Amino acid sequence: MLVRRFKSFTVAVFSLFFVLFSLQAFAGGGEGEKDGEKKKFNASEVIFGHVLNGHEFHFMDIGGKPVTIPLPVILYSPQKGFTSFMSSKFEHGHHNHNGYAMLTDHSIKEMGLDPKKFAVGDIVAVDENGKYDAAVKIYDLSMTRNVVQMILALIVFVWIMLRIAKRYKSGVGVTSAPKGSQSLLEPVITFVRDEVAKPNLGHKYEKYLPYLLTVFFFILINNIFGLIPGSANVTGNIAFTAVLGLISFVVILFSSNKHYWGHIFNPPGVPLGVKFILVPVEFLSVFIKPFALIIRLFANMVAGHIIIICLISLIFIFGELNPIAGWGASPLSIGFTVFIYLIEVLVAFLQAFIFTMLTAVFIGQALEGEHHDEAHAVHH
Repeated sequence: MLVRRFKSFTVAVFSLFFVLFSLQAFAGGGEGEKDGEKKKFNASEVIFGHVLNGHEFHFMDIGGKPVTIPLPVILYSPQKGFTSFMSSKFEHGHHNHNGYAMLTDHSIKEMGLDPKKFAVGDIVAVDENGKYDAAVKIYDLSMTRNVVQMILALIVFVWIMLRIAKRYKSGVGVTSAPKGSQSLLEPVITFVRDEVAKPNLGHKYEKYLPYLLTVFFFILINNIFGLIPGSANVTGNIAFTAVLGLISFVVILFSSNKHYWGHIFNPPGVPLGVKFILVPVEFLSVFIKPFALIIRLFANMVAGHIIIICLISLIFIFGELNPIAGWGASPLSIGFTVFIYLIEVLVAFLQAFIFTMLTAVFIGQALEGEHHDEAHAVHH
């Protein structure tokens, strides 16, 4: 029953995703007609508009008008002070508001800004003539879609865990078999405990289990949310993964002991000449480990989203060349997209597991003790 519901959910989400994307692409194709010419389908604009952060949730375009949920814009400028308003005031970058402008491809070119320093969606200060005002410094504290979705994921995570904890407290799952969401999450929690925490952390696993479970479920929920059409790809944002990596880095450092650092700066059983090469490498590995956590999660999650949208974009790219080619490419493109989408569901669980596993492995290395302590931990 659970598998059947999961399959139905996957098919529904993908179908909604394809319909929304199709409407957006077809509507976008009719926008900006000028001198009898249609605006060409811009695949890069659609792709980066999906994977990058933004000040609104964009679902589709209907009749050339975007269907969005605007989000609060919160700005601080030493010259102007605090300013807050909804992103809808910018009308998707077509209008300025209160001395600020949201950049578009057109406005970046019109203002003569450097595309390497300014990106579509950035908010800049403008003068009375609508020109970029470099004298006004801006700190953007806005509730972007990544921030809002991360908060929603946190609320869902806390609600699920408190609900399950309340059931266990009442005796359900303790004196009787687990029910509902308990039966779904208990095997996952047990798996993380028995296959991730215990083998890598030994008798100290209970100390780190709450952190490992928090990391696992927080990444997993954000990964799943990112598969919903119109949502943000939070785990495909390098800032999000960087914060998670830095937190794990701090946990690893605070878990380390003298034996761990001794093996780094004075590797036992290594000739003196080799130590001059090995010690710098071992020291760099301390920083490479969290960096690997950051890049692995970011790259895997952003790549899947790009591949899915690229495959769907092929339909409209071929359609612009020839309508028959567009229809001919549709079955193949949709087939591969469904396949990649299903893989992304698996990747959502897999990447949460890998991040948690590597974190446990790195913490276990930091807890490294004397050789007899290590042998004792292995037996247990």
